Order: sequence, then C-alpha cells, then structure tokens
Amino acid sequence: MDNPGYHRGGFDGLHLPSDDDDDELVDIAGATLDFSSTDDVPPLSSGGYEEYSSGRAGMNGNGPSRLVDPLDDPVPGVGTYEDFNTIDWVREKSKDRDRHREIANKSRQSTVAQLLSLGDAFSGWLLMLLVGLMAGALAAGIDIAAHWLTDMKDGVCLTGFWFNHEHCCWMSNETFEDRDRCPEWQSWAELITGTSQGAFAYIMNYLMYIFWALLFSLLAVTLVRAFAPYACGSGIPEIKTILSGFIIRGYLGKWTLIIKTITLVLAVSSGLSLGKEGPLVHVACCCANILCHLFTKYRKNEAKRREVLSAAAAVGVSVAFGAPIGGVLFSLEEVSYYFPLKTLWRSFFAALVAAFTLRSINPFGNSRLVLFYVEFHAPWHLVELGPFILLGIFGGLWGAMFIRANIAWCRIRKTTRLGHYPVIEVLAVAALTALLAFPNSYTRMSGSELISELFNDCSLLDSSQLCGYKQPTNTSETGVGNSLADRPAGAPLYTALWQLALALIFKMLITVITFGMKVPSGLFIPSMAVGAIAGRLLGVGMEQLAYYHHDWLIFKGWCSPGADCITPGLYAMVGAAACLGGATRMTVSLVVIMFELTGGLEYIVPLMAATMTSKWVADAFGREGIYEAHIRLNGYPFLEPKEEFEHSSLAVDVMRPRRSDPALAVLTQDGMTVGEVETLVETTHYSGFPVVISQESQRLVGFVFRRDLLISIDNARKRQEGVVSASKVVFTDHASSQPPDAPPPLRLRGIMDLSPFTVTDLTPMDITVDIFRKLGLRQCLVTHNGRLLGIITKKDILKHMAQMANRDPDSILFN
Repeated sequence: MDNPGYHRGGFDGLHLPSDDDDDELVDIAGATLDFSSTDDVPPLSSGGYEEYSSGRAGMNGNGPSRLVDPLDDPVPGVGTYEDFNTIDWVREKSKDRDRHREIANKSRQSTVAQLLSLGDAFSGWLLMLLVGLMAGALAAGIDIAAHWLTDMKDGVCLTGFWFNHEHCCWMSNETFEDRDRCPEWQSWAELITGTSQGAFAYIMNYLMYIFWALLFSLLAVTLVRAFAPYACGSGIPEIKTILSGFIIRGYLGKWTLIIKTITLVLAVSSGLSLGKEGPLVHVACCCANILCHLFTKYRKNEAKRREVLSAAAAVGVSVAFGAPIGGVLFSLEEVSYYFPLKTLWRSFFAALVAAFTLRSINPFGNSRLVLFYVEFHAPWHLVELGPFILLGIFGGLWGAMFIRANIAWCRIRKTTRLGHYPVIEVLAVAALTALLAFPNSYTRMSGSELISELFNDCSLLDSSQLCGYKQPTNTSETGVGNSLADRPAGAPLYTALWQLALALIFKMLITVITFGMKVPSGLFIPSMAVGAIAGRLLGVGMEQLAYYHHDWLIFKGWCSPGADCITPGLYAMVGAAACLGGATRMTVSLVVIMFELTGGLEYIVPLMAATMTSKWVADAFGREGIYEAHIRLNGYPFLEPKEEFEHSSLAVDVMRPRRSDPALAVLTQDGMTVGEVETLVETTHYSGFPVVISQESQRLVGFVFRRDLLISIDNARKRQEGVVSASKVVFTDHASSQPPDAPPPLRLRGIMDLSPFTVTDLTPMDITVDIFRKLGLRQCLVTHNGRLLGIITKKDILKHMAQMANRDPDSILFN
C-alpha cells in the first residue's frame, strides 16, 4: 500500500494507531474501493520498531542542546504499524523476550515485583477465562434469538410473543395430538383469517413468510452497511489473514462485534441459505481482541495478541457446535499461522470455559451441549464402506464445484455494477429463497432443524415423513431391543424423498449466490445440509435394497430378514462431513467436530473414510479450500503454509529493483541531511529504506522503516533545538566531525534494525519462501559479497507465485 507522503513541518498525514483504532472502518470486503493507488512498485512492507535494550545500541548527545534519542525517549507511534500492512513477527517476539527478561530481573529484587511477575504469568489464563465466558454467553444469546425469530416467520405464541414455538407448546396445559400444533401457538393465517385450512390461509402464511424474510434480511444488510462493513461474510478468510500477521484495523473492533451479533441473528432468521457457525469464530475473535486491551502485554504486542486470537478461533467453533476439542483442532489445522504449545493449552482451557458457559445457559433446552444428538442402535458393516466412499466422492465433487461457482459469482459481484447495490442483491436473494423454500417443508425449516431431522433414527412412534414406512405385519419384523427392523417404504416416505431431491438441488444452487453477500454468512450448515440430504437419500436407497434383496451376496451373512441392517441417519451424518470437508478441506478437526456434534463415537471410521475421500477428490480439481480461494480473491498477502513452491527460480529473479528499474532507494549512515531524507521520503512511497555505509560501497548497515523515520524527524523538530533541513542524519554511534557553526546532527540509530534478514542473490526461492513462512518476515534484503543488491517482500513472493501459476500478479492488493 502507498504510505501517506511526508510534508515538512508536521506529520499530520500519518495516523498514529491508538487503543481504539480497532473501531476504524474501511470497507475492504466489497468492491467499492478503488485500489489504483496500491501498485507499490518496489514494495517494502511498512513496519514496526523494536524497542531495543540499551545494550544493542546506545548514544549520548554532545551538542549545545540535548539531543533526542528515540532509544532513550520513546516517541509515541514509533514501533506501530500502518493499516493493511504485515507485522514483524521477529521484532514482536524479540520485544516480548526483552519484557520477560526485565520482569524476571525485577522479580529478584522485591516481593512486590515477584507478585507482579506472577500476575503477569497468570494474565494469559485470566484472559482466556474472560474470552470463554463472553463468547459462550453471546453464542447462547444468538442461538435463543435466532430460534425465536425463525419461528416468528410461521406464527406467534399467544401466551407471550417472546416464546418460540417449542417453548410455547412446552408450557401448554392442554392436550393436543400433533406435537407441532398446540392451542397457544397460532399461525399468521389463524390470527388474521381465523382459520388454518384452505387456499387463502396457505397464501396468507406464504406472504407472511416472505414478508418476515425480507424484513429480517433488509435490517441485516442495512445495519452492516451503515455501522460495520466488516460484519459481513463468514470472517474466517480475514481471521486467517490476520493471524498470519496482517493488520486490518476495525475488523475485530467493538462495533463489528455488536453489529455482527445482531445481524447474524437476523440473517439466519431470514431463511437465507447460510449458517452462524463461521461468523461465531469472528464474534469470538472480536471478544478476544477487545479483552486484550485490558492487559498491557497483549495490547502492545501484536504477536502475543495473535496467540489469543488463535485460542479465540477455537472458542468460536466450541460454542458453534458444542465441540471444544474439535474447536482446538480446527484452530490448529485451519486458521492458525503460529500455534505454539502454550497456545494449545490455553485454547483448550478457553474452549472448555466457553462450552461450560453454553451448557449452563442451555439455549437448546435439551440439557445437552451438542447441536445434533443422535442415538443409532445398529452397528455399521464393512460392506457399507463402499457407499460411504461414494458419499466422499460426492462431497469432493460438490466442494470443488461450489468453490469454482462461488468464486466466479463473487468475482462478478466485485467487477460489475452488482457490487454497488448490496441491499438490492440481498433482498432479491432473500425473496427468491423465501419464494422457492416455503412450498417445500424441508427447505422452509432452518438449516439446523433440517440436519437434525435428517440425522434422526426412526422409532416406531415417529411422526416424521422420513419415517413413513409401512407398518410390520408380524412381530418378527419389529426388531430387537431399541432397534427397528428395516421396513418397506410407504407413500409418505416416497413423498419425502421427492421433496428432499428438490431441496438438494435448491440448496446446491442457492448457497452459491448466498455465500459472500453483505450479511453475516457461514458455510458450515449449508454444506452439511447438502451432504446430509444426499446421504439420507442414499441411506434410504440402501435400506430398501437390503430389505428387498437381502439374499444378494453383499448382504448375505450380516443382513437377515427382520434385522436392522441399514441406518439412513448415519449416511446423512457421513454425507454432511463429506460435503463440509470438500468445501473447506478440513480433515482431522472435521471428524472430531462431527463425532462431538452428534455423540456418535463408534462411527469414526466411516467419517474418516468419507472425509479423506472427499479431500482427495476435491484436491484433484484444485488445492484451495473455500477460505483460501476467498483470500486470493480479495488479494490479501497470505502465504499458504500448505502450498509447495515448485519452481527453480533464485532470489535475484524475484527481488526489486529489476534490471530495467531505477536503483534501489537507500539511506547512508552519515552522509545525508534532514532535508535530503525528507525529499527522499516525499518523492517515494516505499515503506522502508536500507541503510548503507555509502552510495559507492553499498555495504549494508541496517534497515529503517518509513513510518518510524517520519515520526522521529517530526518529533526531533519539535523537541530538539537547532534541527533544521541542513542537519546531518546519522545512524552511527558517533557522528563525524563537523564545522563549529554546523547545526546539531540528528541521531537515529535507535530506530534502525541492526540485524535485518538477508539472503544472497543465488539463494533458491523455495528456501526463501520457507524463511518467510517460518519466521513471518515482511521483507528480506538481497546481497552479493556483502553488497546490497535489492529487496524481496512478501508481496513480491506472492506476485511471483501468482505469475508462475498463470494468474494475474496485480491481484495481490495489499502489502
């Protein structure tokens, strides 16, 4: 990104981040911004400044007035980062080590200091406790509110409008035959027309359903646009990018948290094909970021803050699914860039606290933590691995197709006028969804309710259409114990299968255009719904095949007449995992989430087989999951750790400047004046400058960041007498001798990085890329026999990789 230019006499163009900077809003998620000013020709990442210990560099002023040393007198703003730039992981970790060393030294001197040291060590666990409590409480509130508003589309409770359908009927003292129809709950047709039967009542309920869907979606998109543009979408692509070290101010701020919480309820309740699970990760990370401001060591250190955000991602999945262990694995496998063992323990603790909080509030009203509790009575058989692998293939194909179609649609949204009218787009999709969803009972119900219905194992008294089997004619077909023998399908089941087939097509198509709109939208539930429908259809087919052809070779020996051989709900569960794995490329964490989600511990092998097959099939069409694809679409500077660098290029092939470019802009250690430095900064938009001994020798001394340079010069002009444009700028311990009437020099050695990372010009790029990934570098200087040749930034690497993959290198928008 271009940094603001410097103007003599002040640095008002620069922005100093404060503790409240996370509330600044810049709409990067949409297509409304003009990125034409981000071409960043020889890009140098803007940067941070390490508050070095006095042992690394020290200096004493000896002029007629006191010389301001940025090392001895920390200047506000030095060491901070510009928006849309990457942090320096090495510097931040070094800063934290220095802080630890200082605390350890002080703790030996007094009891009070020792207690403060213990408090500092405990602060991380206290922060995790607060994050777990806050995220668990918010998630419970979201669950309760979403359930209530979803039911409001169908009717209202007469005893209290704030009760959802289920709670309303629980409190009823009257007897009623149908579990879904109690006297206290009335549909809108009953309230308005006085009857629930007939064509007019159906049309009235239809219109009210569409009205509420449009109202909820309008409120959601309006609130997002007006107050928090960052509250839209899933949030996981941006969370991954932030955890890799990128700065997006405002993305995890309090306004984003408030608006995302409210609009997530509205978006889910509107009936759009989206889930709340992905956005709950964003909500949990917002909680963590806000709570970090209570603790100095997390507020002032970006790397430490990202450790907390990694734990918060685990908390998000823990409260979304009631899966604390799966949440920790999700954070480790899917979103975290840097995940030390300490973060693993704290993630586990935070997920535990969040799950306990959710369980205490009991938003589902069933005294269970899991979202879809299942209780299958029949074991699975080895022969069924074939259908499970088929579901894995379907999930992989669906995932690959969905990613390509959704990215194509999002690209259309970004590059055409469609992106300029997000409110109209959301209303149009909501109207289309409501119009097509209402006639089909399986698309009318919420995604979570649908999945729960599909996972259900039929009992003898189950009134669901999916359990519309013909009743057994003799007692030998009733099964053994709690299990129910396989039975022939009846007319209600055939009707349900047709409706499910139509629901499958509808869900597959509508999710493509819904994910990525300007409302909070998760992908977990829609993907699981697609897989669960496909799995239930296949499961019923296998069940009927086993019933009518139990003498076939594949069924002989384990499926006898009157036995409970096939469990369609298990196929739905496996299909849900396969489709979610195909879209996100999750593996280990997905399997753990699924068995925590359902309680089906003995079905790990089918889940593993389907998930692994799904990943292999989807990877055959492209290695990127949906989140990585959206990161690339938005141009974020994210070096994917899973992606291999397979080209034989060298550092000299990627570095800037190229042969046809102007020479690299550098500072000399003691040969430039303040005016010359200001002119160089004013006429370039680089984010930092290498410091060399002289223009002739080009021997490298260090590296200084543009932001630190601007702030230090401006501060010196205000606080140090005699600093004028003719004053020498020196990056050494001692300035060379000057004439008696010369103005005092400006010493800036304290803001210089004395040990910048360097590689030689013949270093293979695969090694260079590994260095960038593993150390979290933003730039690396290229030398030849100690002489400076050029520089490589993370953006240069991403552009080079895009070029090698025949993609547009200018799609990388940020540095």
